[in-house]
Amino acid sequence: MSSWPLWALLLLFAVAAAVIWVAGIQLSKQTDVLDARLHLGSALGGLILLALATNLPEIAITVSAALSGNLGVAVGNILGGIAVQTVVLVALDAIGTRKGEPLMYRASSLTLVIEAVTVVGVLGVVVAGSQMPSSLVAFRLTPAAVLIAAVWIVGLLAVQRSQKGLPWHEQGNAPGSQSKPQGHSKDSGDGSKKVSTGRAALIFSVAAIATLGAGVALERSGDAIAGHIGLSGVLFGATILALATSLPEISTGLASVKQGDYRLAVSDIFGGNAFLPVLFLVAVLISGQPVLPQAHNTDIYLTALAILLTLVYVMSLIFRPKRRIAGMGVDSFIVLVLYLLGVGGLFAVASG
Repeated sequence: MSSWPLWALLLLFAVAAAVIWVAGIQLSKQTDVLDARLHLGSALGGLILLALATNLPEIAITVSAALSGNLGVAVGNILGGIAVQTVVLVALDAIGTRKGEPLMYRASSLTLVIEAVTVVGVLGVVVAGSQMPSSLVAFRLTPAAVLIAAVWIVGLLAVQRSQKGLPWHEQGNAPGSQSKPQGHSKDSGDGSKKVSTGRAALIFSVAAIATLGAGVALERSGDAIAGHIGLSGVLFGATILALATSLPEISTGLASVKQGDYRLAVSDIFGGNAFLPVLFLVAVLISGQPVLPQAHNTDIYLTALAILLTLVYVMSLIFRPKRRIAGMGVDSFIVLVLYLLGVGGLFAVASG
């Protein structure tokens, strides 16, 4: 594919991104239907099934990169994707809540704090795992990759427990936040009741296959584009490729905010961010190589940036500021500024 002309690569990249956008909308809708019909529960349906669905592009890219031995793109896409998906909350805040209180004020609950803390915990293991010796591999597994998966599972259990009730006033839901139940499927106005379970499963499967195929096309064409324009695979994976693979989260979040389900919009982002590092376990199993010890300075930099952005929103969930700047909550404004500064620092780290 490296021999293709640049215009053809850009066209393929754009078409693959469009497919991911359209398929992402269907994945979100059918996940909600299946969640309700199969009685999966909001933790399993929202944080596992939806996290898998909206992160299918990253799954496809990780598998493709691991098979081809191009682990740098996979690592950059995963860690860069977490930072980019956190910035998606900025767009949802600015577009979806133009009037009244900001997004985090409306969504505030202790369950979301638990999800955000899980993200920080998983990323902390990523930083620690990058310092482990590369020889520490057994049965195609590394301690860090296994621990990441374990922290993610513990986080899921904690979220599930919190949704059954917390020993706090209003079960951890902040006063003045959304009163409707979490989940698209709770909204009978979306027409989901007219879709049979079998049809929902079929649409979900077709959308998943389309997303996987488009994800592979993104990775291959993106790597070739990076070569054409002289951009390193790490930087491309952490910026442009990460933005393209975040399209399902954007479409899902916009649908959630439009329906007034602010918690689901935030939960989708935090849940997906906590899940993404689990893909390192997949990469290790496929390649047989320790991925995290091979992480570059740029990868650790992106991890620290993602932790910082997540902590800004954690503080916002707790203090619930109402102030808006430039049409968005003050927290989202801070996240946007930090991310733009962080991208500038990323290029400095990469060239240093």
